[in-house]
Amino acid sequence: MSKLKIFILGPAFPLRGGPAEFNQNLCAELAKAGHNAQIISYKLQYPNFLFPGSSQFEKNGIPPNDIKIHTLINSINPINWFKVARFIKKEKPNFILIRFWLPFFGPCLGTIAKLVQHQTKVIALTDNVIPHEKRPGDRSFTKYFINNCNAFITMSKVVLNDLNLFTKSLNKAYHPHPMYETYGESVSKEEARKKLNLNTNDSIVLFFGLIRKYKGLDILLEAMADEQIKKLNIKLLIAGEFYDDASYYMSIIEKNKIQDRVILHSHFIPNNQVRYYFCAANVVAQTYRNATNSGVSMVSYYYNKPMIVTAVGGLNEIVPNNKCGYIVDFNKTEIAQKIINYFTASKEMEFTENVMREKQKYTWTSFIQTLLELHHSIEK
Repeated sequence: MSKLKIFILGPAFPLRGGPAEFNQNLCAELAKAGHNAQIISYKLQYPNFLFPGSSQFEKNGIPPNDIKIHTLINSINPINWFKVARFIKKEKPNFILIRFWLPFFGPCLGTIAKLVQHQTKVIALTDNVIPHEKRPGDRSFTKYFINNCNAFITMSKVVLNDLNLFTKSLNKAYHPHPMYETYGESVSKEEARKKLNLNTNDSIVLFFGLIRKYKGLDILLEAMADEQIKKLNIKLLIAGEFYDDASYYMSIIEKNKIQDRVILHSHFIPNNQVRYYFCAANVVAQTYRNATNSGVSMVSYYYNKPMIVTAVGGLNEIVPNNKCGYIVDFNKTEIAQKIINYFTASKEMEFTENVMREKQKYTWTSFIQTLLELHHSIEK
């Protein structure tokens, strides 16, 4: 395949979070494959009053030295959108890949796409087209963006189907979310627990990531109230920053008197600490109300961790039931039963071996091949 010039439009360092990590991984892997890949990131991603967390930026992060990042986009300044489009047209990439996950970005990214699409192919990498948390204007903003793209790649079949509500385009492709490989190599469970000051003998369920209502931490906390979980000395390790009112979750903990079963690390987990949380856990829980794809699942695969996931969206597409973990209904009793079964039936070794085999599907090489095939299918 000939060398291509590719611009990825989406967050990157010093912005933090899963999309930034993904974009940097993808850019580096495209470069390894011989392409000229660069990222056009945001100098203003969200206005501060719209951002629910403590910071949008990596406080002590180290910038990647193997990729080129242009910090150009202002999401709320239309004059800036024309400047970004002029920059793209001057650089003449073979195609641009626009990361889209919230309708909020529709006007900005849709306008940039509209301005460049007569010269450069526009592919949208759509995490969501129907947002987890709905707001006025969502549909109009999303439709405007989608109408200005030439093709679409999704990382869940649910989103692939959702696209049909907005476009009749046949230029669509699906590939599951590849594994994150930037958080460092695995360490032993003992070393990880020592690093995090966790008890070596506890059975630990990990809930990882930013805490929002749709991620269902509340139902997981209710499941932890099961008396047999208490007898088995199973602990829930919560690692992530609250984007919801923390008092709601604290009230569930207090109501159920499970303070001794919950280990709370309620802050943003920096990249250099991520591996310790996954390596310290026996199993990872994603009890989401709704979901499309999940970076947490891919980090779990990378660190060979079985998962307990709810039967929603893209989660049950990538976790084979009773093989790499359990698929459960959004029900506290069933969640509790599967947690109990995982430990009483000693499933960890069996499921871990299955995870190690299953994760071979989720390589960056395969994702890039799907992306480039999609690009070539829309070339004139």
